[in-house]
Amino acid sequence: MNDTAPRSLSPDARPRLPRGVRLVHNEAQGGWLLLAPERVFKPDPIAVEIVKRCTGTATLAEIVDDLAATFNAPRERVMADVTALLSGLADKKLLEP
Repeated sequence: MNDTAPRSLSPDARPRLPRGVRLVHNEAQGGWLLLAPERVFKPDPIAVEIVKRCTGTATLAEIVDDLAATFNAPRERVMADVTALLSGLADKKLLEP
């Protein structure tokens, strides 16, 4: 059982990939990959859409608004899913919140 609570991200946070971490498209590997030093992750299509928006420019709230509008989804659900994903990436040092 995991007793650590997910990291809480502020709606004003401007998430971005840290130096050395890149989201790249590679057909030979079957699509999008999140590359980090000595690590490779294959994000699902939803994670790709979220990570693409993590440029350090948009706030978490703006990213959520954009995703909710783009996919016609309830904002509260999008906020919960995006926060959970970004918190997990931040815990793995794949994202700077």
